[in-house]
Amino acid sequence: MNITRRLLATAAACLIGLQAQAAELPTSSAEDVGMARLDRIDAFFQAEVAAKRLPGAVVMIAREGRVVHHAAYGLRDPATGAPMGKDSIFRIYSMTKPVTAVAVLMLMEEGKLRLGDPLSRYLPAFARPRVLVDGAEVPAAREITILDLLRHTSGMTYGVFGNTPVDQMMKEAGLNDSAMKHRLTDMQVAEAMAKLPLLHQPGTQWQYGRSTDILLAVVEAASGMRGDAFFQQRIFTPLGMADTHFNLPPEKLTRMAEAGPDPATGQTAPLTDVRQPRLFLGGGEGLLSTAADYMRFAQMLAQGGSLDGVRILSRKSVSLMAADHMGPEIGRGPGYLPGPGHGFGLTVSVRTHEGQVSTPGSVGEFAWGGYAGTQFWIDPQERLVPVMMIQAPQQSRQVRGAFRALVYQALED
Repeated sequence: MNITRRLLATAAACLIGLQAQAAELPTSSAEDVGMARLDRIDAFFQAEVAAKRLPGAVVMIAREGRVVHHAAYGLRDPATGAPMGKDSIFRIYSMTKPVTAVAVLMLMEEGKLRLGDPLSRYLPAFARPRVLVDGAEVPAAREITILDLLRHTSGMTYGVFGNTPVDQMMKEAGLNDSAMKHRLTDMQVAEAMAKLPLLHQPGTQWQYGRSTDILLAVVEAASGMRGDAFFQQRIFTPLGMADTHFNLPPEKLTRMAEAGPDPATGQTAPLTDVRQPRLFLGGGEGLLSTAADYMRFAQMLAQGGSLDGVRILSRKSVSLMAADHMGPEIGRGPGYLPGPGHGFGLTVSVRTHEGQVSTPGSVGEFAWGGYAGTQFWIDPQERLVPVMMIQAPQQSRQVRGAFRALVYQALED
């Protein structure tokens, strides 16, 4: 499909999105689901905004399938002074990854792919992967599998978090600059990645990288549909996620949340320019969404794959997604983002220990976040699903930890 046809497909997907109907989850008082002291969450975010450590935020908390807290704080756009609204739209960056994983699992359930399949079955350019070892390219010990892509053991990197020769090759190939999103399709990015060597042998090391972006090309190859059309027809519309897009319809641009200056440096972090339509959708980074929309997606997972009578996945597929897939043969280097006390499932971290972690939580919870500070997790033990949306990369670590502690202190039973 040429570029003109792809842009037309994107426009069609946007039109489909406009036809989707927003849906709301049931609500409850905090007391009815065993929670209290939620005012501490309000106090924290109000203080962060007042101190100009955070431009604004939207948070949403559900327990037992009912929303008990949904609030907006501060400014949606610090440059204009526009207030944050509950319906503000955020760049969710890597929170796109679990959505892509769900699309892959849906295709698995339809018999259109298997997680153990070699990547080359869908993208032939990956038939003979090579690994860079001591400056020389050697044949990989085995092919990359779909499972490798889902758990970040493909050997691929992002090219921005390190300075290895492979990272340098990615930079030289233009595979980690913002312009790439407007000149290459997902398939073209996959083909370009296939020409580069891997940083590690497949299946041997957890390495954050473009694995999930390649998965969106797999979804396209296996389904016969462009990624945005598949997501819209098979996930967003059935779940009532009316404000989730790769490319935002023009009339929704006024709802985009923006970053503000870092209080420590005075510099504003550069975020994706959503006013430029993206050709490369980015299965690992490209979605825009609201707290309410993402809560519906998370609740679908929390309820075993269905929401409001609509089944997206089977209960067993959700269990597979939330299981720890980090066997003893897989290395966890200093770049292992889940951190101590966590394994890794299919695009999500999985808590494996009550201890070894500096924040409260439960064994079995699964979660992920996005570059700009967005965060969600699903705690099956506590029947709890929190979602936080911010656009503040520099403050993300501190705010995420505080929000997690504030949510768990609110549990009464």
